[in-house]
Amino acid sequence: MAMTLFRSIAFFILLSTVACAADRPNIVLVFIDDMGWGDFSCFGNTEAETPNIDRMAEQGIRFHQFYVNSPICSPSRVAISTGRYPYRYRISSFLNNRKNNKERGMAQWLDPRAPMLARSLQDAGYATAHCGKWHMGGQRDVDNAPPITDYGFDVSLTNFEGMGAKLLPLTEVPTADGGIKKGRIWDKAVNLGEPVEWRLRSEITGGFADKAIEFIDESAKKDQPFYVNVWPDDVHGPYFPTIENWSGTPHGLFLAVLREMDTQLERLFRRIADDPKLRNETLILICSDNGPDKNGGSAGPFSGSKATLFEGGIRSPLIAWGPGLIAKDQVGTVNKSSVFAAMDLVPSLLTIAGVEPPKDAEFDGEDLSETILAKSKQSRSQPIFFRRPPDRKEFQAYKDLPDLAVRAGQWKLMCDFDGKRVRLHDLNIDPSESNNVAEQNPDVTARLLNSTLQWNATMPMDAGDPAYQNSAALK
Repeated sequence: MAMTLFRSIAFFILLSTVACAADRPNIVLVFIDDMGWGDFSCFGNTEAETPNIDRMAEQGIRFHQFYVNSPICSPSRVAISTGRYPYRYRISSFLNNRKNNKERGMAQWLDPRAPMLARSLQDAGYATAHCGKWHMGGQRDVDNAPPITDYGFDVSLTNFEGMGAKLLPLTEVPTADGGIKKGRIWDKAVNLGEPVEWRLRSEITGGFADKAIEFIDESAKKDQPFYVNVWPDDVHGPYFPTIENWSGTPHGLFLAVLREMDTQLERLFRRIADDPKLRNETLILICSDNGPDKNGGSAGPFSGSKATLFEGGIRSPLIAWGPGLIAKDQVGTVNKSSVFAAMDLVPSLLTIAGVEPPKDAEFDGEDLSETILAKSKQSRSQPIFFRRPPDRKEFQAYKDLPDLAVRAGQWKLMCDFDGKRVRLHDLNIDPSESNNVAEQNPDVTARLLNSTLQWNATMPMDAGDPAYQNSAALK
């Protein structure tokens, strides 16, 4: 009872602080597909400039120890949308066709009864829009998934992995004789909802930005607070930059689409930053859904890539921008110490918005609103647990990958489902996970191994676990 009272008092204290800047702040979440920790130039990229995103960092704050909750797209998106571990909804890898989803022990789509951030804000009077990749149901032959608007969004515009209105990609590839080969990809996605607009893949981020701006304009006219997802997918392979910026290598193509994405996002950032009212009343968050593909971006100083539980697969860059909300003396700084995750954004953003969470919501995420607004350097109090995708025991150059992982304080432990092949790393001195210090730290190893196995036992199994084949999950 005392703890509940304390949390309520803390909630209203922060609410009063936020209300000084904006009664109900606007929120924009830019969630980029398959982009590595080191891909923004403000996070160390020396091969490509991202000046518009860098400007947001200079006027905001960067976080170096922010994690997504899965190294692959669909479950990562579930966590940042619900504030819960995605495994609770049996989404532990990318959603595919019906047969493959079932074979991997996965759901066909996210349960629309999940505690969606968008729905909580919508219920509180926010205008809500989703613009970009969805991939939480409605892809390939899964054509009866709920529309995106069933999850708390007033409007949506997506790509080939979601139900509803969409932008679909046209491609242009230079040929050896100096010509241009034109094509379409994912053209069967027309069956997953209309209207459909075909647009060059190199321009689709701009299309999502334009939809977001249109929605922001309408909300501003009504003086209604807004929550908008802008989830670009062009830095996910295959890469199709403009012909003028074409490169002969996959990595070169990635760098080209990264630069072009940054350029296309500028008009969205400018719409908010150049409007005095919106500038003071809007929080923009920019991050990635998982680590980079081996032929794409960079994980910076970390090992691993997407689909792996190494730091490069699960650690994401995070930028928070909000001149009227973020502590003034912290603008332009880098928070290198606060450890938290994407699922923490849901309860945190509800606090920042002054919205009580649903009474029946049981978040795995924690309220770190003061950390996001640079008024504290608090970390999560609980560890962050991870499970590999069931179809990713091997991936690209990686063989026999770890099944489970946990981040707790300075420590990172990885192991298999049976608790064997334990690796322990002190990330304060070994961020590249080069030195296994499990034997030198037996107490830490035993504690984290036990908590990881106990956590995994509370989650629904998927087909990555050898025990799944003999479980009731198949009956």
